Amino acid sequence: MNLPTALTSKFGRQLLQLKVNSPQLMFVGGAAAGVAGVVLACKSTLKLSDTLEGFEELKEKSNYALENQVTDNEGNVYDEKAHAKDQTVIRIKTILAVSKLYAPAAGLLILSASLMTGSHVTLTRRNAATAAAYASVDKAFGEYRERVRSQLGKEVDDEMRYGAKQVSETIEGEDGKKKVVKHTRVADGMPSMYAKFFDESSVNWVRDPEYNRMFLQSQQAYWNQRLQSVGHVFLNEVYDALGLPRTRAGQVVGWFLGKNRDNFVDFGIFDNISNERVRAFVNGHEQSILLDFNVDGVIHELLEDK
Repeated sequence: MNLPTALTSKFGRQLLQLKVNSPQLMFVGGAAAGVAGVVLACKSTLKLSDTLEGFEELKEKSNYALENQVTDNEGNVYDEKAHAKDQTVIRIKTILAVSKLYAPAAGLLILSASLMTGSHVTLTRRNAATAAAYASVDKAFGEYRERVRSQLGKEVDDEMRYGAKQVSETIEGEDGKKKVVKHTRVADGMPSMYAKFFDESSVNWVRDPEYNRMFLQSQQAYWNQRLQSVGHVFLNEVYDALGLPRTRAGQVVGWFLGKNRDNFVDFGIFDNISNERVRAFVNGHEQSILLDFNVDGVIHELLEDK
């Protein structure tokens, strides 16, 4: 009794898998159909001269009959009217023959264009749906953070967002005496979808704290100029410039120049200056820093709200 249900369930999963992979399948099918169409078109072209040769002979016979006033068995002279009629028939038959010759190639090329278009339309719709869903999540998350800040303060928001906590560390001072200092430490496994550590994982990081600080500040200044000149900047573009790995969110979120926006790119270097390690980085003593970017949201959504 469970056999029909199992078969139906298996078929449903395969159908769903086919639907999920339909853009890739349509693209591959379209490419294959396009190649096959070009090959058939080339083969048809090789046969074209033979096909046209027969009709050229009919045209020449028609012209010869007109020039020499040939008569038929009933004594009727081949005149201009008969010649025009025959020429029209020959042209129509020529067009039909050539169309028939190239019909398979044309069909495959049309199929190729249809599959490619279908693949593009499907991916465009999916990207639009993903961007809309992400915009909703991003808005809800922003509103949640705003409520946390207003009721509990920025420190609690940072603690909940980054897993940050106050830790005590014993260090030895210049006078040789040991002392206990407190600083904020961020837990491993970054919970923020935008924040990134600028450290050894970046190809642009060096063991010179002063160089790292100047590099980040110059990059921040450059992307602010880019925002003012172009009007938008994607987060992945900034990641690339800093030598940080791209993210899926970075493909759609970024900064957009417009009303009611920050209209500047901020890496968050000076946002938490009360943190001891941040102060050490700004003063040229700490080599690495946690960057958190003030992105405006999904650029496509911001473009519609312009």
